[in-house]
Amino acid sequence: MPVFSGKSVLVTGAASGIGLALARHFATEGAARLILVDTSPIPMDFAHEAVTGDVRDEALWDRLDLAGLDHAVVNAGVAGAGAIADLALDEWRRILSINLDGAFLTLRAALRAMRGRGGSIVLTASAAGVKAEPGVAAYGASKAALIHLAKVAAKEGAPHGIRVNAIAPAGVETPVWDAIPMFAERAAQIGRDAAFAEMAKMATPLGRYAKPEEIARQIAFLLSDQSALVTGATLISDGGYTL
Repeated sequence: MPVFSGKSVLVTGAASGIGLALARHFATEGAARLILVDTSPIPMDFAHEAVTGDVRDEALWDRLDLAGLDHAVVNAGVAGAGAIADLALDEWRRILSINLDGAFLTLRAALRAMRGRGGSIVLTASAAGVKAEPGVAAYGASKAALIHLAKVAAKEGAPHGIRVNAIAPAGVETPVWDAIPMFAERAAQIGRDAAFAEMAKMATPLGRYAKPEEIARQIAFLLSDQSALVTGATLISDGGYTL
């Protein structure tokens, strides 16, 4: 029997990258209801319930029907770069509002929906929230906060039978990289695949970045009964980047 047969699953940031890979994985694994949230259109190549909305909008979560929710992936996020001394306050707030405020509202809604019946939640953090690098203060701070938020939520959710974990990937071949000027410039010169390969060879001991589908399978493991005693943990999936 498929792992998520008959289950109700929420995924934010579902229009591309890890979120889209997750949606396809859950559809393949038998999810009965997929609630997919994004500000962009979601590809219609599998059955789902697409919701167009901004995770920062509290009214979205007030009106969204999450009754019977079994699993949630708090995945919506944006990237950005800039040295602290040069970073505009508006850019700092933009990244924090989506990556952290939006995650809080998503997590709160999921926890409320799961009270009394249990469930499992995964927050998509990043290796940038574990390892310091120049130029990623806002993004790194938002992801470090998500890791701690998952731990607090795990303690609060445990009495209700709700598990909460985080995953912290390093390089993943997703469109989020296009917002990073360094990558965008190099991709324009040699192509996206070559740019990913070049960066991965320099940054990771294993010499490659992850595919979205790989991270999706790892998140699915954390959500599933196969990790029934895992809560408050952060799975660092980075090819050795943080070593």
